[in-house]
Amino acid sequence: MPTLLIYEGFKFFFYANEHEPKHIHVMKGGDFAKIKLTTFKVINCHMKPKDVKKALMVLEIHNSEFERKWDEYFN
Repeated sequence: MPTLLIYEGFKFFFYANEHEPKHIHVMKGGDFAKIKLTTFKVINCHMKPKDVKKALMVLEIHNSEFERKWDEYFN
């Protein structure tokens, strides 16, 4: 599973066998969420609201990098 970023206890990654739409997985401790890269829609969330908010802020900063890495890996 390619790791995109580890930041302040958050791990941003995708699995090697992913599918469209483009999305990433975020873990912090035992909590996790899945977030669409194009819309920032949070799916399958099992994180505290404050952690989701922080993950979305980090995603906003790194979104173009994450999308580029997705494209490079799957194309």
